[in-house]
Amino acid sequence: MMICTGRDSTRYIFSSDPENREKYKRKADSWKYIEKEIRSDIIDSSDTKEVASVHAVGKIDRGIYRCVTEDIVTDEVIITDNQIQHIKDHHPNDYERFAGYFSEIVSSPDYIIKSPKPYTALILKEIQANGEVFKTVLRLVTSVDNPEYKNSIITFMKIDDKEWNRILRNKVILYKRE
Repeated sequence: MMICTGRDSTRYIFSSDPENREKYKRKADSWKYIEKEIRSDIIDSSDTKEVASVHAVGKIDRGIYRCVTEDIVTDEVIITDNQIQHIKDHHPNDYERFAGYFSEIVSSPDYIIKSPKPYTALILKEIQANGEVFKTVLRLVTSVDNPEYKNSIITFMKIDDKEWNRILRNKVILYKRE
């Protein structure tokens, strides 16, 4: 069983067991809607016309990200229109000002921090040119996911030095660039 929160903040309980799907279907408009909400952090390219446009960001070095999981099936990274809108809504002006850094952030992180979510990396990156620091959440695709999925940026934000230091002091560091 899994619990998922939908866009309307309604919590859905579901199981991948086909017998239980009908039981839980009544908790939402349709089972398909629940599946799309659950999969919103990784995009299936066959659903992109229905769910969101997908934008290529760059590639990761799988060797670096093995600290999160050994089971990474692709080095491609994308961001969807849904996640772009999330960033715009929750971190005003960050996307417009800093989206050009996405490729550098995911390809060359300064730190990877342990995330409570499975197969998810919390990335910290300082951009040397302007001394600004960023936090990015990246969901990695593994062999248990649909093979058409890509690694996906979930959220991104500029942070201040105080938050940077708090994260490094209080969280588990999985990777540090030398």
